[in-house]
Amino acid sequence: MNTDFHSIEFDRPLIESLPSSGPRYTSYPTADRFYSNWHGQDLSAALQHNIQPDKPISLYVHIPFCNTICYYCGCNKIITKDKSRADLYLDYLDKELALLARHWTDKPTLAQIHFGGGTPTFLNDAQLSRLFDSIHHYFKLMDQGEYSIEIDPRKVSVATVAHLGKLGFNRMSIGIQDFNPAVQKAVNRIQSEDETRSVIEAARAHGFHSISVDLIYGLPHQTQASMHTTVDHVLSLQPDRIAMYHYAHLPHLFKPQRRIDTTAVPDSSTKLDILQDTVHHLLDSGYVFIGMDHFAKPDDELTHALTEGRLQRNFQGYSTHAECDLVAIGVSSISKIGAHYSQNEKDLAAYYEALDNGRLPVLRGYQLNADDVLRRQIIQDLMCHFQLDLKHYSLPDNQHFATYFAPELNELQHLAQLGLLTLNDTQLQVTPKGRFLIRNIAMVFDIYLRQKQTSAQYSKTL
Repeated sequence: MNTDFHSIEFDRPLIESLPSSGPRYTSYPTADRFYSNWHGQDLSAALQHNIQPDKPISLYVHIPFCNTICYYCGCNKIITKDKSRADLYLDYLDKELALLARHWTDKPTLAQIHFGGGTPTFLNDAQLSRLFDSIHHYFKLMDQGEYSIEIDPRKVSVATVAHLGKLGFNRMSIGIQDFNPAVQKAVNRIQSEDETRSVIEAARAHGFHSISVDLIYGLPHQTQASMHTTVDHVLSLQPDRIAMYHYAHLPHLFKPQRRIDTTAVPDSSTKLDILQDTVHHLLDSGYVFIGMDHFAKPDDELTHALTEGRLQRNFQGYSTHAECDLVAIGVSSISKIGAHYSQNEKDLAAYYEALDNGRLPVLRGYQLNADDVLRRQIIQDLMCHFQLDLKHYSLPDNQHFATYFAPELNELQHLAQLGLLTLNDTQLQVTPKGRFLIRNIAMVFDIYLRQKQTSAQYSKTL
């Protein structure tokens, strides 16, 4: 296995020449393929068949509430300052857990927990404790599990960070986006470096093993110089992981973005300037490129997982436990159970109504066929390992890889000519310049893109 994962090449002309949008492949098939003819009984069958007492699983909890609106955000969220709405929501999370728990006899063990949103720390300390009490009632927690929470440092005190550590959280993801005051004002997210530093220092003091920060490039008023300064300030905080996401300005889809001055959004060339400078800045500072838009310190668990071939990917991004079945609770959340995906109702009223009627609040889902499972594994291997052993995969009727994937190999030959990968009869190896364009390579194996069986609007690959 190739272990030279530190090498990456930002080929600007090549990047500009390739298709600029595509799936992020937190799942395959992607969520736009889910169908409405999937119901609670289908999720029940998947749970009964796959959840076993000796098989650790992951739990995702979606908290949709936010105190204020960030204009760039396209997440499923509810803007409110009324904490009592969270009390009601916790009632329903417990109802959902009770319905799910009917599908196992012994408490499953949680290898991974992730609280996402919205803003999970919209919940006050008592509400967070109440939710963890529910989790303990229905699950067992591992001593060495990964338990993470997304944090908005504008709304979190040092005391709350200490409380999170006592509950069992040991990983934290912090939204920063940009420290530049003009950018923050334009997107309605005023956040000082001091309050961000305070939260990070408190996390380290209270047992958090890994701290990740999120940045966004392409926001209004950003320039290469201003983002370089933001990254300097971020590096002074010494986060273990850094994610650099692309801002997709789609005001026709996301109403809050209509409050952003479109003329202030940097053009495509400036966005690439920002990205290119940031990538070099992070690499020069010792961070390792994990994949897509993620970087980590050399001693971080993600880096070890990458170099040892253990890296995984799921709805929360890169992970060391994504091979586990994922049980997801809360409005709009998506479970991955065996060869099945199941998404909850996106509308809060519909979510509540289903649970009031004793039904799992399922909106839609998907059962993978044999071809889906095969392609999911190939795309996972590309996204996480940057290579394929073509003899590794079991193909229908013992077909050869070159026969089953003849159209794909024809496209891959073109990408090989462009320098994104090398290809022979037994192996596909992504090159340093191809690693940054891994989504474009993975898209070759997406049969639904090939058949154009989707109307989804995907994010920019870079």
